[in-house]
Amino acid sequence: MAPAGAGAGGAPGDRDEALGPQEQDGQPVADGVATGGQVGDEAELTVDAVEAELVAEAELLSAAAQVERQRDDYYNSLLRLQAEFDNYRKRVERQRLETVELAATSLVKKLLPILDTADLALAHGAGEDVKHVAGALFDVLSKEGLERIVPEGQPFDPEHHDAVAHEPADGAGAPPQPEVSEVLRAGYLWKGRVLRPAMVKVRG
Repeated sequence: MAPAGAGAGGAPGDRDEALGPQEQDGQPVADGVATGGQVGDEAELTVDAVEAELVAEAELLSAAAQVERQRDDYYNSLLRLQAEFDNYRKRVERQRLETVELAATSLVKKLLPILDTADLALAHGAGEDVKHVAGALFDVLSKEGLERIVPEGQPFDPEHHDAVAHEPADGAGAPPQPEVSEVLRAGYLWKGRVLRPAMVKVRG
């Protein structure tokens, strides 16, 4: 005989045990297995995380590209500045040399009358003292680039000679072109350029 209160399904405790983990007091019970809603939430969170990571990576790449452009701009600006400075330095150096050259040329021109006076004095029988002083002055200037033009007997060259007198040629022995017959005042070159043409008499 069955115990009192026991139904066909057995005792209430036995019924609860028979239901197992599927249902307890009418409520679903998760036994270590996630429900469908939880799986969807986790998937959505994973997609959001990936999208956020991609956005961050894109922003980082954009920032890196901007930094590279700025670097290139600064480098190009530096190159231009260096080139401009080199050109400025060369221009200043060239102007300095031109200024020094101009000053030297001006000084030598002022000294030429002294050489002229010495030449005139020697032509009129001045002594060795005048010759020595004139020679010493010319030696100093010649070491710096002064050259005397000696055109006597050479063809007339208007770039180097200043003709102030003329004499006719000697008949059949006349030169094929005018030539310098006499130097009235010496001419000079300064570093290969005409500083003062020679004052000459031309024949022919």
